[in-house]
Amino acid sequence: MFEALTGLLAAFGAGAFLSLISVVNPPATVPMYLALAQGLDERARQRMARRACLYCFYILLASLLVGGVVLDLFGVSYGALRVAGGITVGILGHGLMYDKGPMQSRDGAVRPAADPTFFPLAMPGITGPGTIAVVVGISTEIRELHGWSHQLLAYAITVVAMIVVCLVEWLLLRNAPRVSRRLGPLGIEVMTRLSGFLLICVGVQFIASGIRTLVEGH
Repeated sequence: MFEALTGLLAAFGAGAFLSLISVVNPPATVPMYLALAQGLDERARQRMARRACLYCFYILLASLLVGGVVLDLFGVSYGALRVAGGITVGILGHGLMYDKGPMQSRDGAVRPAADPTFFPLAMPGITGPGTIAVVVGISTEIRELHGWSHQLLAYAITVVAMIVVCLVEWLLLRNAPRVSRRLGPLGIEVMTRLSGFLLICVGVQFIASGIRTLVEGH
């Protein structure tokens, strides 16, 4: 029992946290948040940060709980989803490593609405297609576990990991001006490149897992 719990904590606790924190890349969201919060007083900025992170958690939770149902509805196998998700995450990681930087996709090219908290800050600024692909991929792995108790525990561990990621994001946004001054453009650039490499590793792992599932299914 202890070994099973340790394995679940490693796979769905540490694994989910590292995957999600790499995709979300919190330092890269700071410049966008500061741009969208320009002209707001301190109280309004804090409210925007809090609500954006709540929206992010709701998006992650919905992807975890409903993603598998949507796949079943459209007849998409878990193996195919992992391969597709791995390709998506790998492409995102490649973009973070070799393109001009995170602001290419987070620079607010789409004009924000009157209240930009959900769009474009929470979605796609903080949580986007790559994040959803990672969470749905995790949900397929959970659904293939043997025993409902293991599945329930894996869901709980994953939800805790998502909460921790959202808390990290909230802490960074809450202290965005200070974080921006401390890291500077170079610090954010380094964090972005490292996150890109980790995402490529996550994508390769998803693809390998998906291929193994497809092969075992035939």
